Amino acid sequence: MQADRAALFRTHGYLRLDGFHPKDRMHPLKEHIGKELRRLNMGVAGKGISRQIKGMPIFQQITRVSNSIKVPGLQSTLMTSELLALMGELAGGALSCPQDAQLLLSLPQQGDWSLSGLNWHVDISIDARNRLPGIQAFVLIDDVAPRGGATLAIAGSHRIEPGSAARHSLRDILKAPSGIEKVLRDMDLDVIEMSGRAGDVVLMDLRLLHAPSINSTRHTRMMATARYFLAH
Repeated sequence: MQADRAALFRTHGYLRLDGFHPKDRMHPLKEHIGKELRRLNMGVAGKGISRQIKGMPIFQQITRVSNSIKVPGLQSTLMTSELLALMGELAGGALSCPQDAQLLLSLPQQGDWSLSGLNWHVDISIDARNRLPGIQAFVLIDDVAPRGGATLAIAGSHRIEPGSAARHSLRDILKAPSGIEKVLRDMDLDVIEMSGRAGDVVLMDLRLLHAPSINSTRHTRMMATARYFLAH
């Protein structure tokens, strides 16, 4: 692995691997998901979605739709030995995965895109020594345009000590109705949007604050994710 990749991951808490998977590997997954959406009357264009799902908060809607579809072989197709080897090098040790890869699907035209009111979180507790707990992989199954529902993360937020005043201040900033990006830049932090092309992969330090975002485009967001943990 290139040394600059490891340095970027340590500094920013994430690493983009553009075009990691060939598009012909992603295409059957995309076709299967589209077929299942149509079968469930959700449709690629979002037509026929039940009023119940439309009325859900964005985060719950994503969970509901994503859990409705199963893709055989998703884990083995996405989490290849080459990708796992790279993740192990970044982590500096053996990684374990207690749960197979999961879909991340966002229906189209969920509303106006905004950084306000999002569910910023980390998925696991961070120990007092602020050690790397593991790496989460995000894979784009289809092209995802900017503001198309891709997961967001706060690059650099892993450097902020858990339980510190700065950590609490950051959470307050993320609740602000506007001006979030400017304040974050002043703190040497940055919002990254995991948009891109089918086959792109983003590897994220599990300490990064991240959030589902609003899909304001006319296309379904198709991604998948898997969490790998480092034994300390």
